[in-house]
Amino acid sequence: MTPTPPIRKIHQGIADRRQMFRLFDRHAQRPDRGAADGAALYAGEWFEIARPEHDYMLDILPPLWMRGEMFAMREFLTGLVTSVFYTLRIDGRPRYFHAYCDLAQDRSPVEMRDAIVERESWPVRAMTREERLEHIWSATHDEYRGYAGERWLPEYRGQRTILVYGRRGGTTLKLLAELTDDEIAAKLPVHLRHLPDRQAA
Repeated sequence: MTPTPPIRKIHQGIADRRQMFRLFDRHAQRPDRGAADGAALYAGEWFEIARPEHDYMLDILPPLWMRGEMFAMREFLTGLVTSVFYTLRIDGRPRYFHAYCDLAQDRSPVEMRDAIVERESWPVRAMTREERLEHIWSATHDEYRGYAGERWLPEYRGQRTILVYGRRGGTTLKLLAELTDDEIAAKLPVHLRHLPDRQAA
């Protein structure tokens, strides 16, 4: 049985239309794109958008289905993974979100909705280490991120890599998961650098 990918926030703040379309396929460079099912990469990813982007996506095609505060796109990204858009009332105001749900899992859209509401209802603004890494990956231009290839040890191949600027002005390619706290802080925008850390549930 294939394990269910974790639900994860991949961008901090409200994505504008350009950012939204970039985030839709942030794994476009993966080396096995044509050969392997990418469901595990995409399923579980979510981020916030504004109402105009939500309404724009609703008007593109008739949805596959609409259920209360959510609708699913008719076109599938990979396997049974498709975009689900949400209008959720959190702390008394409507907010809008995009998520990739694997419709092979019957409760995937509902579980995603509940996870988004729980995450966005935190009493204190904070970020987990995983959210910091996901935001960095999402915000980094394709030329400065990639995947470990044949030059890496076999156990690292296929993992995400990112270009890091060293203190002496040089650059180094590192595994995203192995960035130090200082390297993470340097790559985050100023308004996110000093948010308190929160342990993932």
